[in-house]
Amino acid sequence: MAKDYYSILGVAKGASEDEIKNAFRKLAHQHHPDKQGGDALKFKEINEAYQVLGNKDKRAKYDQFGSAAFDGSGGGGPGAGGFGGFGGFNPNDFQNINVDFGDLGDTLGNMFGFGGSRGGGGGRERSTRGSDIEVDLDLTFKEAAFGVAKEVGIYKGVRCDRCAGGGVEPGSKMNKCSTCDGKGRVQTAARPIFGVMQSVRDCSECDGRGEKPEKSCSSCRGTGVKKEQTRITLRIPAGVDEGGIMKIRGEGEAGPHGGSQGDLYIKLHVIADKQFDREGNTVFSDHAIGFTQAALGDTIKVETIHGFEDLKIPAGTQSHTEFKLKGKGIGGDHHIVTIIVEVPEKVSREQRKLIEDLNLRK
Repeated sequence: MAKDYYSILGVAKGASEDEIKNAFRKLAHQHHPDKQGGDALKFKEINEAYQVLGNKDKRAKYDQFGSAAFDGSGGGGPGAGGFGGFGGFNPNDFQNINVDFGDLGDTLGNMFGFGGSRGGGGGRERSTRGSDIEVDLDLTFKEAAFGVAKEVGIYKGVRCDRCAGGGVEPGSKMNKCSTCDGKGRVQTAARPIFGVMQSVRDCSECDGRGEKPEKSCSSCRGTGVKKEQTRITLRIPAGVDEGGIMKIRGEGEAGPHGGSQGDLYIKLHVIADKQFDREGNTVFSDHAIGFTQAALGDTIKVETIHGFEDLKIPAGTQSHTEFKLKGKGIGGDHHIVTIIVEVPEKVSREQRKLIEDLNLRK
């Protein structure tokens, strides 16, 4: 079913980035499941809407195609969290990433018949690069603020230790491929209506190598790669934010027949905190005080990501007044505290008289 993310956040379609952020922050506070009266399903829906509208590229895609553009994606949708699988990797979802097209030139050569063998007349000196991997990683608010080392498990293709990635059973040898006569490529001809068309493509028998193992490796069946559960320590820098991407070179899938490894992309998700919010490196929180404290003034203890700090409340402070704690945000930025004055629901006769006296003195 199509979802109206603008309606979910309560903003107009032409809303600015700041308006979307502020709407999300307000609704996340209101519906956080850890708060009294919170709604886990509503909170999930709000977070999903913000993951799309808060991202410039995803918002443009949503404006064009609607929420259907994100249905069934490999990462589990725009609000996916946890440590996800590897399917559905789409480099177009990421910004500032250089995409390696690998053997695109060879592919075009095969299509149009002008490709040739590299390195002379023998088999092509080609190794296929392994696939890239994308995973999702959840971080707490403070882990994202201060940085953290995370050890995670990844099930991926690694170089076979029995054959060192060559695909040949130890003690065996490589023989010239009889199908392509060691050239690594085969030529075919077709007769369309406008004449004879010849094409050259990789030999399917030897995968373009020009040679085949006399006996394939019994562990990896000649591919040079086998699947294993591996563990890697990810060092997350301080100050990362929701939707950030980390690229780790050479930690993707191993390439077949000794090919180079692909890259690992870590997509970061910051779990919404029931107490703190952020915009960039500025941290926000609400703090409730009593009616008397607001009227007469007080010094209170306010929790920040760095610990508790004293905050002086001047007499006559109004509800929703903001105070700045300098240097108590992320990376030396500030922490903004919004004071919420709680008015008692029931008062005694004596209390009522005192309040009326205060009004008379104004």
